[in-house]
Amino acid sequence: MKKDLHPGNYRFVVFKDMSNGVTFLSRSAAPSKETIKFEDGNEYPLIKLEISSTSHPFFTGQNVLVDTAGRIDKFNKRYAKK
Repeated sequence: MKKDLHPGNYRFVVFKDMSNGVTFLSRSAAPSKETIKFEDGNEYPLIKLEISSTSHPFFTGQNVLVDTAGRIDKFNKRYAKK
């Protein structure tokens, strides 16, 4: 293997989904200034996520319905030929 191919700061970190509060432990080289005490009692760097597989509609099976009829009417009203 090539030397110095992988980053030197590859370590365990806790990822926290801010939309639902779910935390999980994984490995990453992402920088973090915050730390958190995890379920196992150890303290790890914390990476905050806006969305993860626990809250994304594709993985949860919940679809978000968009009101397209209102948008189309609004568009036609604004740009209709006068």
